[in-house]
Amino acid sequence: MQDHSLIPAAIEWPTADATRVPFEVFTDPELYAREQQVLFRGPTWNFVALDIEIPDPGDYKTSFVGDTPVLVTRDQDGTIHCMVNRCAHRGSALKFDGSGNTQDLTCVYHNWRYDLAGNLQSVAFQHGVRQVGGMPPDFDRARHNLRRARVEVFHGLVFATFSDETPALREYLGERMASHIARVLNRPIRILGTYSQTLHSNWKLYMENVKDSYHASLLHTFFSTFKLNRLSMQGGVLVDGGGAHHLSWSRRGTDTAAGTEYEKAGELRAQLDDFTLADPTLIKSWLEYDDGITHSIQSIFPCFVLQQIQNSLAVRLLVPRSVDESELFWIVFGYADDTPEQYDMRLRQSNLIGPAGLVSMEDGIIGNFIQRSVRREQGRSAVLEMGGKEVEDQQSRVSEAGVRGFWQAYRARMDI
Repeated sequence: MQDHSLIPAAIEWPTADATRVPFEVFTDPELYAREQQVLFRGPTWNFVALDIEIPDPGDYKTSFVGDTPVLVTRDQDGTIHCMVNRCAHRGSALKFDGSGNTQDLTCVYHNWRYDLAGNLQSVAFQHGVRQVGGMPPDFDRARHNLRRARVEVFHGLVFATFSDETPALREYLGERMASHIARVLNRPIRILGTYSQTLHSNWKLYMENVKDSYHASLLHTFFSTFKLNRLSMQGGVLVDGGGAHHLSWSRRGTDTAAGTEYEKAGELRAQLDDFTLADPTLIKSWLEYDDGITHSIQSIFPCFVLQQIQNSLAVRLLVPRSVDESELFWIVFGYADDTPEQYDMRLRQSNLIGPAGLVSMEDGIIGNFIQRSVRREQGRSAVLEMGGKEVEDQQSRVSEAGVRGFWQAYRARMDI
């Protein structure tokens, strides 16, 4: 079997900077395979769980690092572990029911049994039956533990990496990205619900979409119609980690007098009777944080997203499935000290997001529009020049700086 991490990328990048992206990066299966080794099993931190999903000793959750299935467990001492969800014997998945509580990890196929840290504890019939058969005398259980990842927990977010070269998580995030996570996850939370959806597109198209801060006023008409998030509001884009991470933000109620031509049209739509809400409590909100920011989308390379849309808070994990398919998991949360009224308002606002969300439904299909169109467009490239050509902070969200940053970081890690 070829080690795809050693295969040089055959894709030719059309420019030295990140203002052009060849469409082959979304359709090349060899590149996809190489990403799994170089990116996801390389020196990156990957979000795998919230610590409150596994609160008690013996709790576990199935998750993913790239397309590698993993198990996240809490042992009897309270330590969190992450390991490949694959028995060392014949490769069967150990857990396939999502989450639960267990004393150990026992493979259903041949009953190899591991502790919650992934150490092999016993092998069925290791000594045979009546001293006949069994494993050879030199069989060493310690050489057949589960493959473990390093784990760090930051403000309740559990991250894992398979590489010894990955820097400490706080260093990987950088001060500004870490500070924003601390801003949102500032006290104990409670999970309100979860969604998942299949995206019929390459995983990088969704991450582009997350980092593209100006499409919201154009693609998501619900936003502009009801003035939830408009480009005339005060806002900006922060880019960190050599472009790998980004944060876009805005403050509702800070619209400039003029706005853009598109937003003027949106404002007119909002005044029409056809575009009123029969139940305005759907978007009723309160000011969540003292800084006045009402909308923020943060991404941590490669596949983690932290969201604030009004009072709708969520984390998202994007899982690559194949070169042209991915799966998006949402975990919607509030705070443990929310009042009953705040809890109810968060539940109502959760209708804004998810597979059929009023302001995220379009994101589920737009990647497929691209995937279908670029399959045979070898030699052609996307153009990323909105807001200039640089990868740097922006005082406006009318910019593709975050998208350029993603590709700058991607190329550096993939060496293409």
